Amino acid sequence: MADKYKNKIIVGETLKVLKSLPDEIVDVGVTSPPYNKQEKNKGWLVKNVLYSDYKDKLPEDEYQNNQVEVLNEIYRITKPGGAFFYNHKTRWENGQMFHPIDWLRKTKWVIRQEIIWDRSIAANIRGWRFWQLDERIYWLHKSYDNLDKKGIELESRHALLGSIWRFIPERNVQHPAPFPLLLPTRIVYSILNDTKGLVLDPYIGSGTTAVAAKLLGHDYLGVDISEEYVKYAENRIRNCEHERVTVNQEVGLHKVKKTFAERKMEGAFVGRHRKHNPTLLPTPSFDLGFGPG
Repeated sequence: MADKYKNKIIVGETLKVLKSLPDEIVDVGVTSPPYNKQEKNKGWLVKNVLYSDYKDKLPEDEYQNNQVEVLNEIYRITKPGGAFFYNHKTRWENGQMFHPIDWLRKTKWVIRQEIIWDRSIAANIRGWRFWQLDERIYWLHKSYDNLDKKGIELESRHALLGSIWRFIPERNVQHPAPFPLLLPTRIVYSILNDTKGLVLDPYIGSGTTAVAAKLLGHDYLGVDISEEYVKYAENRIRNCEHERVTVNQEVGLHKVKKTFAERKMEGAFVGRHRKHNPTLLPTPSFDLGFGPG
């Protein structure tokens, strides 16, 4: 049944479309939903975020409840052991802070990790607080059973990239709030490796997640309420080959000179897991040998 939904973008309201999809068809998902910024919060570098066919202006409790419903539907259509990466940010309204963890803890997902996206530019440069350069990416995990909280371990070549990701926001696409192609590329490549899967983006916007999936050899499924954005995304996907250089740039970072097991066998520094070898002197270097090879 999953074949019916491969390499398609469905026009419609996200929650309604998700409810129409069958169980357990998705391997991994990536998205950045509208942030409920009330269509007024802006700064010197960032204009008001105005979407086509959607008003990003809801009472906060209604917005958060909607996000819980959306995330639970994504949980339902994700395969056991699957993952979803949810990009959001801390927000303030009249001095009150709203944090994504407020509603993520109300969903069915296991929150596996909080990743910091260092955007390197501030969305708002007023001095009410230190300039906010970061957004958050939550790695959400669907357990095989109630005992499976960790999931499968990442390969070292992916894990070494750390939990702070430094990407400049995308500026050259027809959408008010796109994330850069490097971001979904890192996620999809790290989780799926070379095993083909179905990649979901329920707020697909300009199609960035689908482009990453296609160029990495996977299938995609997208949803967006705007026919304008869907047409743009479909055209971008058809002509995505010129973006392969960006995908290859990210893939090239996923390298390890020596694996943990190889260093351990050689008696090199691997912390408390060092293989005992009395003929070897302690290494004075703390270079673990990780990094682009």
